[in-house]
Amino acid sequence: MEDPQGGAVVTREHSTPAQLPLRERKKLRTRQALVDTALELFTERGFENVTLDALCDAVDVSKRTFFRTFDSKEDAALAPLHDLWAAFLEELEDVEPTGGPAFALLEGVLLAALDRMGADGWAERLRLSRRLTARTPSMEAHGLAFCNRTNAVIVAVMQRRFDLGGPPDPYALRPRLAVDLLGTAFHRALERWVADPSTAAGPDGLADALRDACAAVPESLALPAHPR
Repeated sequence: MEDPQGGAVVTREHSTPAQLPLRERKKLRTRQALVDTALELFTERGFENVTLDALCDAVDVSKRTFFRTFDSKEDAALAPLHDLWAAFLEELEDVEPTGGPAFALLEGVLLAALDRMGADGWAERLRLSRRLTARTPSMEAHGLAFCNRTNAVIVAVMQRRFDLGGPPDPYALRPRLAVDLLGTAFHRALERWVADPSTAAGPDGLADALRDACAAVPESLALPAHPR
């Protein structure tokens, strides 16, 4: 299955870096260096003030190497978010439905993906990325396009793997709304988590915020609107 960016195939092996061949480990180290350096430079100088040449020079890689790894500066800056949803897609391929609500299943899959993301400073990179996105229009637009593509992929996987009560249809309202609601709940949780001044608000804090946001979804649909 292609990933939401139309690139590498999303695998299901859940391999750790230590299990990968040396060449793949080197690629991962280069990718991580690009992400870390991009987030550092963009935060210090502003996204628009850091050229691609400056980023590549700081990591000591060529632009050719950069474009073998990312399509744009925005991709590098949004990598922590992309990595989470790549993990989500892997978990979605493995999960076994129990016949309960699809939204609850999706929430569980996202929590499982978050549980995989706790190591190696991922949470701090996500915080930096989200703060940059909030003040960088090109990153915001790139992120919205990524979310739209990813949601379409999630619906396609659900329709392939699960019986959703109807024939596969990319425009089916109920599965797409369930996925869209999950994405909205996640982003509201992400906002609250990023704004939390507590230094202990790591991935577990984001998971707690996600649970709260998902629990509020049915309450929000039934929210009364009384006249003043």
